[in-house]
Parts: sequence; structure tokens; C-alpha cells
Amino acid sequence: MAQSTDSIWPRAVSLAACAVLVVGVGIAALKSGGDGSAVNHSTAIDMADQAAGDLARQMAEGEPMSADHPATDETAARPLADVDGDRIINADSEPGNWLAHGRTYGEQRFSPLDQINDKNVGQLGLAWALDTDTHRGLEASPIVVDGVMYISLTWGQVIAVDARSGEELWRFDPEVPGEWGRYGCCDVVNRGVAVWKGRVYVASFDGNLFALDAKDGSVVWKVKTIPGSPYTSTGAPRIINGKVLIGNGGAEYGVRGFVTAYDADTGEQVWRFYTVPGDPSLPVENPELEKAIPTWKGGEWWKLGGGGTAWDSMVYDVKSNTVFIGTGNGSPWTREIRSPGGGDNLYLSSIIALDPDTGKMKWYYQETPGDNWDYTSTQPLMIADLKLDGQERHVLMHAPKNGFFYVLDANTGELLSAKNYAIVTWAKGIDLKTGRPIENPAMAYDKNTQFVMPSANGAHNWHPMAFNPNTGLVYIPGQDNPFPYSLDKEWKAKHHYSPEANWWNLGISYEDLIEAMKAAGDVPPSKGFLKAWDPVTSTIKWQVEYPAALNGGVLTTAGNLVFQGTADGYLYAYKADTGERVWEKEIQTGIVAPPVTYTVDGTQYVAVLAGWGGVNITSGDARTSAAAKYGNDGRLLVFKIGGTAELQKLALRDQSIPAWPALTADEVTVSKGELSYTRHCAFCHGQGAISPGITPDLRRMNENTREHFDDIVRGGMLKDNGMASFGDLLSEEDAAAIKSYIQKRAIEDRARQAPVR
Repeated sequence: MAQSTDSIWPRAVSLAACAVLVVGVGIAALKSGGDGSAVNHSTAIDMADQAAGDLARQMAEGEPMSADHPATDETAARPLADVDGDRIINADSEPGNWLAHGRTYGEQRFSPLDQINDKNVGQLGLAWALDTDTHRGLEASPIVVDGVMYISLTWGQVIAVDARSGEELWRFDPEVPGEWGRYGCCDVVNRGVAVWKGRVYVASFDGNLFALDAKDGSVVWKVKTIPGSPYTSTGAPRIINGKVLIGNGGAEYGVRGFVTAYDADTGEQVWRFYTVPGDPSLPVENPELEKAIPTWKGGEWWKLGGGGTAWDSMVYDVKSNTVFIGTGNGSPWTREIRSPGGGDNLYLSSIIALDPDTGKMKWYYQETPGDNWDYTSTQPLMIADLKLDGQERHVLMHAPKNGFFYVLDANTGELLSAKNYAIVTWAKGIDLKTGRPIENPAMAYDKNTQFVMPSANGAHNWHPMAFNPNTGLVYIPGQDNPFPYSLDKEWKAKHHYSPEANWWNLGISYEDLIEAMKAAGDVPPSKGFLKAWDPVTSTIKWQVEYPAALNGGVLTTAGNLVFQGTADGYLYAYKADTGERVWEKEIQTGIVAPPVTYTVDGTQYVAVLAGWGGVNITSGDARTSAAAKYGNDGRLLVFKIGGTAELQKLALRDQSIPAWPALTADEVTVSKGELSYTRHCAFCHGQGAISPGITPDLRRMNENTREHFDDIVRGGMLKDNGMASFGDLLSEEDAAAIKSYIQKRAIEDRARQAPVR
């Protein structure tokens, strides 16, 4: 089916794919399908399948398995979910399990399994599939312990599944209020659970940390980890030395970052580390902030939160008993507003080494001092041993948003190498003597709009990379894309900034963004890639390009394979040493999650969650996304050699635009609506009113929805479905103007749309 186009569409895509929208969050129909249909947000723990229930009970009580579920070497010897630190440390002794977020504490996402390999991967087929009853982004890495798989879904829901058959054993729903979705920058996602001593741990989107009984999903304890809105929690907990570590999100909204450790048995808080200073007139919460305060100059950052949220990356080094935390962007993005007197703004966009028992800092390394571009350092970290200049080094490897690949000494934080792995224009390189970037003054956007690469989506975002010790290569899922940065107009004119409560406060000019997108005709298009990076030589060994940015995370195995899913609905396998594509499967559902692999009864499986979302809400391209073509029903897909299950074929979605009445609003009103839409709606519904398929495309509103537009936007009619009220930000006149802009876009695109076949 032909996609709708208009005069700004070709240019808008290349920018929106990075762009404005930069990162977006779902506001409307967060719990709805792309067509706006409501999704059942069930609170029941479903044990309807008696055989599945018997399996969980028998495993928990150590009984012999039923004939349908025979005992195996992997399941018979232990109680259910019997995982502790020693078992994770020795994960290579039982490679058939996936015990922790990155399989091991070092999070290399390498599996020693090789039953599926580059010689027989062509015989890979679907073993089973499970519908997740979700319609938003699925980002979790399944945890597999002794034949049972534990997975988090949207909002922090959790399901336990028989890893052999796909039977759902139980489901937990944290019952997050739908309107909380307004506070998420990048979808209502969750990146995974942790399993520890018979319990499953998950952080819900509204910031509650739950300890669940692995037998049935019942709540053992619950603790609130955040002060309240607009904080969110989307990351996977890590459990280290009996402590559950979790961070938070929300830097775009004006929050302050911190990491907290809780006792895994009781839920009692053990320590909390704040990543940026608060009000300097008050005592600091941790001594490391004394050093940070002088690096924030001339502003009142604490009133805007400061940012620095540690929303994803954590990795534990067993050798030194150190946990490394990646921190996020500033609040607001622009440093001139956040800290007009200059300064590095510690500890934004940094790697922080902490003692996991006390929360005390050991060292830090700031990758992007005075971050001005949303270049978070929250992308996954990994630990490895490399031979550099003839010497064995215990290192930390990182490919953050800013486009440079860093290798640091894990014990001291010494910078060993830093080379760009993607197109970078904001800096000319990294000074290895000082460890600081050499910023490109030509890219400064304090006076004029500048197209900068990478975009705010980063050269690499949260999607996990993987390291294969057999090839010595790191596999980076990333993208090259530009973004038009421009300083807030009010700040440039009056040296004053007016934030909006409980909403995005970036410090950039939306007016200039709109103009730049309309005027730019030669901006490089966005594209995705998978690059095999040699961390010893800092060179690319091979690469694969994709038609869309922001594709899935990566798995690599001893079978000389690399697995990755894509935005356009494919799952691929490549030879790890050469990059030759050796297998592909059309899924018809976009994938952002990383695959994992495991064994049951001696059979190796590859599992991945399919469900597009996250930053793709606004950054996705409707011309390439599977969600726009087929919808976005979430599925858990599991493959094995010789699998014969049939994957349900999905029908093409009707992408036609219905007739609208003639536009009566004047040009001034429509222009006002365009600005308000860009500022308040595009983060969910897409730049130019073109949804990439995850949330409803407002050009396709039916007559009833149009009639109740104000009731929905300002009145909160659909708040339980995720469309919170915007009555605090938008007047009745504002809502009417936004509707007029959407109407204009719908009429334009309907006139240009080819007939639907």
C-alpha cells in the first residue's frame, strides 16, 4: 500500500527519524492498539491451565514432573528460581540457563551454546509463540532458570512461561494508572526482571519495586522507589550481594537522578547515590556531590531537576566488587539554560564506579562534559579482558549516544581508547591525555540552528550490544542520523526560560525545529546499522545497514552467530566473524528487544520479544515500520533447529485516511496548532501528524473521536487507556487549533494517497 505524502514528508522523515521528537513517549492510547482499540489491562493471576500450574507447583516443591513435563538435568535438582550470586558468577558452568540481564554479571551477552551454529542455522524454525496481549514496545531480556522463563512486559507486567512449551504459568500486573504514561519520555516499556532465591523482582513504570514469589507471582514485598510523578522506572533491576539496585527516568520532565539499593529479602533501603547535586543551600546527601557543585554555575538547576537519571545501564565487576552505573542527560538539555556560567555539570553523561555494599564512589569518567545534546551514558556497559599493547587489561567497554567507543581500565577508570564508531560532527575527537572531547565550535547552536550528528537518539541507544570472545568483536546496533538543535527563543531574547510542569522541558526551540524541517532538503537520511567493532584496534571489521534506525538489541554465540531483530519486522542471523547473513525470518512485527538463548532437555532455543516501541514512537518511519504495515501486537517468539510451528500471518492494516469536512480555520490558527502539536502531541503521535504505527494516527480519527476531541485531550476521557488530560497545559483554544492542524494534514495526505489495493 502506498504511504501518504505531502510537501514536508520526505524531509520530515529524515529528521523525525532522529528527531523531534527525538525520543517520544506515548500519551494517547498508551494501553491501546495502533487503531485505538482498548487493551485489557488484566489484574488477575491466571492459573487456568492446570498442567502449567502443576508444573510450577511440582518444580517449587521438588516433586517428580508429570509425564507431560518430564524431569531434566536442568530442573530436577533445584527449587524454583534458586539463583544467587555464586550461581551467576559461575553461569558458564550451566550455559543452558540465562540467569541475569546480560546472562552474566559482565553482561557480554555471549552464550557458549553452539548447538545452533553457522552451519545449521538455516534449519532454524519456530518452536512456539505466545501472544503477550500488549501493543506497545517490548524491550525485556527474558530470564530463563531451569526450564522456566520470566519476562517483563509493558508497564512492568510480568509473566512466567514454561520455556519448553510456551505455556503461561502466571501473570502479574502492577496496575499502573494509565495516565502515568504521560510522564514517560520513551514509551511505557520495561527492560526486564531479576531472579534471586525464589523471587522475581521488577520495577513498575510508576516507580514501585516488587518482589514476587516465583511460584505464583504473588507480591512478597513492595516499595516506592521515587518521590512521585513525573519520575518513572523502566530499567531492569540488578541484584548484587543481596541488594536490589534500581534507578529512575524522567530527565526531560525535570527530575533528579539517583540509584538506590534495597535489601532483597526485606525491601529495606540500604543506600542511595544521587548523581547530580540538589539545592546548594542544603546539606549534600553524599560526599561526592561536594565536588560536583562547583561544576554547576550561574543557574538554578535544582528547580529544573538537574537530570542525570540512571535509567538503564548497570554492570557488576566481580573481581573488584564494583558496580558501574551509566548516567543520563541534563535537565533541561541545553547547558546554557541549565548552567549559564559553564561547567562540566557532574555527574551527567558519566560512568560512575560504586561500591555495591555502601554506595560510595570509587571513580568516575564523564564521557560528555556539559552535555548539550541529550548524549546519555545510559547505554549498556560490559566488562571484558583484552590484550592491549601486549598487556592483559581488565576493561570496561561502552558505546554511548555521543558516537565514540570507549575502553576504560575497570579498576581505575583510565581512558585506554576512544574512537568514533558512527558519524560524529559535534566533536573532532577525544583527547586521550585529558579524556575530554574536542568540541567542534562550528556545531554550536546557541545563536543558529545546527544539524548535529548523532541526533538525540544517539549513535547507539539502549539496545544492548554484545561481545564475542572467540572473534574479539563487539556488535553494536546503532544508527546515523541528524537532528536540528536550536536554543529556546525565550532564552535568547530575554535570558529567561519558562518550564512547563510535568512536561518536556528541553530548552530547545520548537519553532526553529519546524522551520528547519520544512527548509532542509539536503539533510542526510537516517539509517540503521549493525557494526562489528574491534575494541583492540578501534576499527570496524564488518557492518550491515538497515533501512530504518533504532533496531533491536544483539545476541552472539559460540556457534559463530549474531542475532538481531529489526524495525521492519525481521529476525536475522549473521556469521560472527564475517557478517555474512545466514538466516532470516519475517516476523511482521518490529523488534527492539535483544534475543537470548537457552536449552531445555538438551535442545537449544533462541527467544525474542517482538513489539515495536520505545523511542520509535516518534522516531520511527511509517514507510518502513512493521507496526505501520501490520500493527503491533506483542509476541514472544522461540526458535529451535527443526521447529515446525507456523507463525500467524498478519493482514496489512488499512492506512487510508477518512474524509474530513472542509477546513474553516485560518492560517494563523493552523500555524498555532502546528506549534502546539509539535510541543505536546508529536512525542506520541508522530511528527507531521504521521504516526509510525505504534499509537493512533490522528489523521485517521473517526467522526466520533473528532466530536469528543476536547473531552479526550483536555477532559481526560481516555485517561484509563493512557491518554492523560492535558488540561493543565492546553486551553480550549489550543486544543481547537491542534485539531485544525491535524485536519489540514489529513486533508493534504488524503488528496495525495494512492488507492488502497
